[in-house]
Amino acid sequence: MVKRTRFDGEDCPVARSVDAVGDWWSLLIVRDAFDGSRRFGEFQRSLGIAKNILSARLKGLVEQGILDSDYALTEKGEALFPVIVALRQWGESYAFESGEPHSELLDSRHHKPLKAIEIHAADGRRVTAADTEVRKLTDGSERG
Repeated sequence: MVKRTRFDGEDCPVARSVDAVGDWWSLLIVRDAFDGSRRFGEFQRSLGIAKNILSARLKGLVEQGILDSDYALTEKGEALFPVIVALRQWGESYAFESGEPHSELLDSRHHKPLKAIEIHAADGRRVTAADTEVRKLTDGSERG
């Protein structure tokens, strides 16, 4: 068995986030939890995942505090909603050929697709990767 590389000691928030969520199965479990799945069998039927792998992923998500013991999203899990939406929107734009059928996420009040996620600076202007920089914090008190 290949040993899993851990990133929980890294100083990079992206690495720690990937370590917490784990892998594609975990993200798909979180997606299904947003869609209302709560039971082991519901996740298993939706994903077609082997029971031992599903059990391990659910256990990890509970240990990370992303799901509670009833497999409902916690506050920490609910905070992954923008991540799931961003992946979905990226997939809608880049993972399908023109005209290829796929699902889309709609606003349940108006039944319209969501506006694309944008990143904004503190002053409200839209920013891209080219407009950002990474700064290492030594004790967390250096935020501006």
